[in-house]
Amino acid sequence: MGIMASIHKKLLGTAVKSLARYTPGLLIDKAYDRVKERIDKEIPYPEGRDWVLKMFDVMRKKFPQLSRYVREKAVDVFLIKAEIEGAKKRAALKEKLGYWAPFLFVVSPTMRCNLRCYGCYAGEYTKESDLPWELLDRVMREAKDIGIHFVVISGGEPFIYPHIWDLLEKHNDIFFQMYTNGTMIDKAAAKRIAELGNLLPCISVEGFEEETDKRRGKGHFKRVMAAMDALAEEGALFGYSATATRENNELVSSDEFVDFYQNKGCFIGWYFNYIPIGKSPVLDLMPTPKQRIERRKRLAQLRKEVDLLIADFWCDGTLCGGCIAGGRHYFHINNRGDVEPCVFCHFACDNIRDKSLVEIIDSPFFRSFRRRQPYVTNLLRPCAIIDNPHVLREAVRENNAHPTHPGAEQVITDFAPFLDKYAEEYGKLADEEWEKNYLPSYSEQERRILLDYLNWVKKENERIFAPREVKA
Repeated sequence: MGIMASIHKKLLGTAVKSLARYTPGLLIDKAYDRVKERIDKEIPYPEGRDWVLKMFDVMRKKFPQLSRYVREKAVDVFLIKAEIEGAKKRAALKEKLGYWAPFLFVVSPTMRCNLRCYGCYAGEYTKESDLPWELLDRVMREAKDIGIHFVVISGGEPFIYPHIWDLLEKHNDIFFQMYTNGTMIDKAAAKRIAELGNLLPCISVEGFEEETDKRRGKGHFKRVMAAMDALAEEGALFGYSATATRENNELVSSDEFVDFYQNKGCFIGWYFNYIPIGKSPVLDLMPTPKQRIERRKRLAQLRKEVDLLIADFWCDGTLCGGCIAGGRHYFHINNRGDVEPCVFCHFACDNIRDKSLVEIIDSPFFRSFRRRQPYVTNLLRPCAIIDNPHVLREAVRENNAHPTHPGAEQVITDFAPFLDKYAEEYGKLADEEWEKNYLPSYSEQERRILLDYLNWVKKENERIFAPREVKA
């Protein structure tokens, strides 16, 4: 970088941080106007455009309540690091690979946890084998080298990892989102989070007190409430995370539930569909196909009404063009260093101990997923595990991928008949919803643009990620 470019970058960063500190409303308004100018050209999914604009709308209302450190870090990372510096690095990598690098990844530095919850995918991992700090540190440096400045921390319980604060402090040019049970967030931890400014913890809940304590232990709900109160008091960004099961699907997608956590000060609410992986999986806990359809509609409507971001990992393929796994937008590194296509897809071919991030992003296993994306043009059926289970089986078989913990293989062996039947039943409902309700909700021109784009992406991915010839 030349000296003038370096000065310009520094002055721009200083000016934006100053706006974040003293006139946050003006900064968000300017960013919103800039995004609105570009959004039609850059996001081909109508619901995706709405979600991004909603994010700015919620942030505009939330920003004045945040600590100045959180405001400055959100601006520094997302506007400077990701939008300016990171975009240039990702573009450079595109020249090398022929496709864009993912925007984020998930890492689980430990699988140890202070709770024992049924159905948690962390349960099958050994508790002693944390990811070495030196390796995690190297991964973060590599991520920034290719323009990734947003990382999600999962587990296990991340706050058990002995180097978690080192990670946040050393890599303060990365914005982290964390999934946590909240038990280790006291007033001192909340103050530290607000002062660091680069962590958004999402605290897991099952519903209200009865439902949460039933799964996570008596008194847990009160500890979660105390953690949220402490985070709000310090001006930290935080959210909630809910796993929808057959038992609580209607509750976690109700007005009462969402309003409650909005009033607690949450910025975002994440939803995950229970699927049969991890510790003692129970097939009958999966929401029925009909429940999943209804949850999607309820949350889509609530997203328009509340001052809270809502995201459903399984039902929001319409926001991002289908499955984001295999390096399309993200991947997962577990506590052993195995690099998996998805947090919920417990198979791997490569380990970060042996290969760089760039090598793994361009690996045959990841390319197997990318070549097939989108798996179908109906974006209500995005998943390679529960909507298109043949995709996962084919990718595993083609690359001789190994399960990353004992019992992980059940999802493609013992549970295959159940998942095939589920995918068929859900597929019928989802296809009807897509044709009769979803597509007709947009103009004829918007529908044509969306479908033409999906068909074009499908053909491009088949070309770009075609199997490579094996050299003799």
